[in-house]
Amino acid sequence: MMLSNTLMTLCKRGAALGAIAAFLIGCATQPETEPQSTPTLFLVGDSTMADQPQDKYPEHGWGQMLPEYLTAGIEVENHAKNGRSTKSFIDEGRWQAVLDSLEAGDFVVIGFGHNDQKDYDETRYAAAWTDYRRNLERMVEEVRAQGGHPILVTSIRRRAFDENGQPEATLGQYPDATRAVAYEHNVPLVDMNIMTRQMLVDAGVDGSADIYMQIAPGDYANLPEGKDDNTHLQRAGAMRVAGLFVENVKRQGLALARYLK
Repeated sequence: MMLSNTLMTLCKRGAALGAIAAFLIGCATQPETEPQSTPTLFLVGDSTMADQPQDKYPEHGWGQMLPEYLTAGIEVENHAKNGRSTKSFIDEGRWQAVLDSLEAGDFVVIGFGHNDQKDYDETRYAAAWTDYRRNLERMVEEVRAQGGHPILVTSIRRRAFDENGQPEATLGQYPDATRAVAYEHNVPLVDMNIMTRQMLVDAGVDGSADIYMQIAPGDYANLPEGKDDNTHLQRAGAMRVAGLFVENVKRQGLALARYLK
């Protein structure tokens, strides 16, 4: 009782210790608290994930559509860039830019492969089981070292079918190398390659044209001659592929799932 009276006196006088007393006995109406930090979802990859400019409409990266699926409790920074491989992304300082902004509790989705396989370009080529694999391992280790949560994704399928109408594999050993890194380093993996293969099976040769950039001449003013592109996605296709990512994150119960609508 005597201690309580003493603390109350300090609180009323507004002495230097008054703030402490106020906290202990509740005489302050609303104690100040530190604001909760909002985590960031960093996206790291190539054009199939990147934000595409309006003049390329209707082309969209699937990462461009992810904000449509997220709650207000997380921010998104899409660092994916057209034409980049793990090698060029690191060499150009783009990976360091992510690390410079990364804070503990943030998420980093990492997905490459389309450009790593271009062995005619020494600025981008990274062999699947050597340089590519080491680059992914480096990214995972450096995210974890800063308290972040890495998530690996395999490359989405290109729209390619064999003579029997079945999807063809065009990405060589890169999906398998990504799976190996995920398994060996206990990293969450969203296998976009497998899921987009099934997407192609379900859509078929004709139906998948509306998913990828198969544009007829005159359909869009910015593409007067149309476009025959079986790698990149139209807006609706990007939304669909982003939805596959979201469904799998939820199915696995990953920490990122709490920020998904």
